[in-house]
Amino acid sequence: MSDKVRPAIVELTSARTKEFLRETEAIFWVFGFPLLLALALGFAFREKAPDRIPVGVIAGPTASREAAALKRSPALSPRVLNPDEAHDALRHGKVSLVVDSSHSLIYRYDPTSPDGRTARREADDALQSAAGRRDVMPARDEYVHEQGARYIDFLIPGLLGMNLMGTGMWGMGFTIANARMKKLLKRLIATPMRKSQYVMSQFLSRLMFLVVEVTVLVAFGWLVFGVRVNGSIAVLALLCIIGGYAFSGLGFLTASRARTLEGVSGLMNLIMMPMWLCSGVFFSYERFPDAAKPFIRALPLTMLNDALRAVMNDAAPLTKVMPHLALLAVWGIVTFAIGLKIFRWQ
Repeated sequence: MSDKVRPAIVELTSARTKEFLRETEAIFWVFGFPLLLALALGFAFREKAPDRIPVGVIAGPTASREAAALKRSPALSPRVLNPDEAHDALRHGKVSLVVDSSHSLIYRYDPTSPDGRTARREADDALQSAAGRRDVMPARDEYVHEQGARYIDFLIPGLLGMNLMGTGMWGMGFTIANARMKKLLKRLIATPMRKSQYVMSQFLSRLMFLVVEVTVLVAFGWLVFGVRVNGSIAVLALLCIIGGYAFSGLGFLTASRARTLEGVSGLMNLIMMPMWLCSGVFFSYERFPDAAKPFIRALPLTMLNDALRAVMNDAAPLTKVMPHLALLAVWGIVTFAIGLKIFRWQ
């Protein structure tokens, strides 16, 4: 007596479910990764009392008294700085407001920054109250618009770094995994070509597209938002090449053994997503706990973003970004070496 035949839709659903359960990468991507994502975002935007806004007070005869008055505000965290330190701190986002009372009371801040506007209001209230009555001291605002102090100046280098990561990893990893699935790599075993030659050809082909992508993004930032490259174009180009090399190595390593596109996609997203969140693409990694910052700074995208911002916004010379270049090169050399060691054609 034959078994009862189940409807086609039931058989197909059952078969697809079994296929999914056999793919450990897919299970992790569906169930495990959202938990890791929630954990990372929970650390970044954890529930806590509002952070005090950092404020710089220009050193002078009344600086200590003003800093003490500002410290009474629950929203401000003042510190006394000399004029050059205060200028640099404001440009790099280390303080949101600078209070200068050397001649008359002046507040320097970026009017497009919510923290800057809030700090200005809180500081004025604190100082006027300390003076005995509200608005006893006439004050004026000085808006800061110079490059490096705006959010767009922070964002463009971060997007450039993210683009280099995506191009390097997806361009290398997806291509190799796709060729393995289609049995194209299997045909190359009989040829005299070495693995290193095949891998290097993949990197060089991506390098040509990388030049176009970087040029378009940098030109767009300059033409639309006025984000200039203040440093050397040659240093910027070297950073992009070494950064692309490092991420190509990571992409190659993830694809060295992957047998399916789903598998390599899950691995690459697992590697890239923490860097998207933690490496300062859209917001500073300073909001993460202090214990996590050494690990965040060791990520290749963090190194690349910090170096790109230093060159584009601060005109940093090659000597200043050389440590970042060296560490990125190490990332690329190590990942390519391990990838070549474990690489298989089929």
